[in-house]
Amino acid sequence: MTTGYLPAPVYEYSAEDQDRWVVEAPKNPRRTAFQRDRARVVHSSGLRRLGAKTQVVSPGSDDFVRTRLTHSLEVAQVGRELARYLGCDPEIVDTACLSHDLGHPPFGHHGETVLDELASGIGGFEGNAQTLRLLTRLEPKVFTEAGGPAGLNLTRASLDACTKYPWPRAEAPAGREGAPVRKFGVYVDDASVFAFYRQGRPAGQRCIEAQLMDLADDISYSVHDVEDAVVAGHLRLDGFTDDGALARLVEITRAWYLPDAAEDTVAAALGRLQKASYWPRESYTGTRRDQASLKHMTSQLIGRFTAAAEAATREEFGWGPLGRYAGSLVVPDASAEEIAVLKGMATLTVMVADDRLRLQEIQGDVLRTLTEFFSERPAAMDPMFAADHAEAEDDAGRLRAVIDQVASLTDHSAWTHFHRIRAADADLL
Repeated sequence: MTTGYLPAPVYEYSAEDQDRWVVEAPKNPRRTAFQRDRARVVHSSGLRRLGAKTQVVSPGSDDFVRTRLTHSLEVAQVGRELARYLGCDPEIVDTACLSHDLGHPPFGHHGETVLDELASGIGGFEGNAQTLRLLTRLEPKVFTEAGGPAGLNLTRASLDACTKYPWPRAEAPAGREGAPVRKFGVYVDDASVFAFYRQGRPAGQRCIEAQLMDLADDISYSVHDVEDAVVAGHLRLDGFTDDGALARLVEITRAWYLPDAAEDTVAAALGRLQKASYWPRESYTGTRRDQASLKHMTSQLIGRFTAAAEAATREEFGWGPLGRYAGSLVVPDASAEEIAVLKGMATLTVMVADDRLRLQEIQGDVLRTLTEFFSERPAAMDPMFAADHAEAEDDAGRLRAVIDQVASLTDHSAWTHFHRIRAADADLL
């Protein structure tokens, strides 16, 4: 039984939830602290940069495909609606959803892997830990009394909601076998602010707002990346009818997303999706009717997954408002399996396709070249990062400033810097 989709009363957040790391003078009382948090993210340079960063398909390859920015806006819409029906403050969840990809570097997840290798001696690189670094240090907004940067200085509740992995690298679970990057949410350098907003919270436990952000990301990622793959011509929704294609999809889905699931479980999840009345039966040709059919499928799938999670959560925790650590999100196994299959489709047809792997090799060379170049010529960095490099006390701090600079670049600006470096090298020959 569901609530009939009536918004729930909002959970009562405490004064402590609204604390900021750096105390600020009272602001306009017409806006709540959490509305102000969201506004700071919306106006941040990091959010703007997401418009030119790869989601799955490179943003310059097609006018239709999603970028990290459009993906984040879609995640925020899904997360905000879930928050309304479960009783979280929608502004907090919206802020977390808009922020969740801020730390991702150019060239998608492969860029993250390359930077993690380059930063292996200083604690590595991870997109979620980099997001925290942007929110609490790199974004220019607030400074401490001692003159150090405090980033956007978001409230305790918002920072906690932005933390998908509330642990440092040393405590990170092993994760998927063969995964190139261990998932964690904070670098050693940023432990102080992490301790501030996690004070008194059980180690490794996520607040429900962070769980909503994570589910909204999973739903949007799975559904919309499939849509992009279909439109780009990489994926046929009717292309898993023969045993070989189905076996490959099952293999990828289990290896990447459902390592503990049986093959039959994955195949059954695909079967449930294919039986849905809104699953397109005809090959995609790009007509307006085909596009409408695809949009209808994505809309119905989002509703399917969010309604299932809401109903399961209410069944477990009742009908009162849920927020912070009062309750937890419940995602039914069937939904998790179906979401994983959709992710597997996009992964199989886009992320591990041969042409994609060749491009990733080239993109890796771009990031390695830029890191070497900025390490040797820090004056060429953005003035903010050049100042961080100059103020660093040791080589580790200087390399971290370089990694921060490279990670901040968009796909386009990374390529632009790379071509200028190569042109300058050619002039010297």
